[in-house]
Amino acid sequence: QVQLVESGGGLVQPGGSLRLSCAASISRFSVYAMGWYRQAPGKQRELVARISSAGSTNYADFVKGRFTISRDNAKNTVYLQMNSLKPEDTAVYYCNGDGWHVNWGQGTQVTVSS
Repeated sequence: QVQLVESGGGLVQPGGSLRLSCAASISRFSVYAMGWYRQAPGKQRELVARISSAGSTNYADFVKGRFTISRDNAKNTVYLQMNSLKPEDTAVYYCNGDGWHVNWGQGTQVTVSS
């Protein structure tokens, strides 16, 4: 059974940074495209960033230039470096496949507030 475990969230002031991690218990992790998603209170879950098996990346317009997605296939882990955080980035952040999904993990809460 595939498990996705997100970590690294927390409370940060506007303009601050956080680095999220997602550990995936999946064989042949390197062949899968992965994504980071977020869900704010009262809103639908949305895609934040994606990374292909080859390392190509795409970002939602609202995080371009501020967030960076990366992966370490040796560790079966995908990361999301978040800089210049804004209050509107407050949400629960999840990872999952891009173009394929398994059960969602618990996510990690990111709160941007002064």
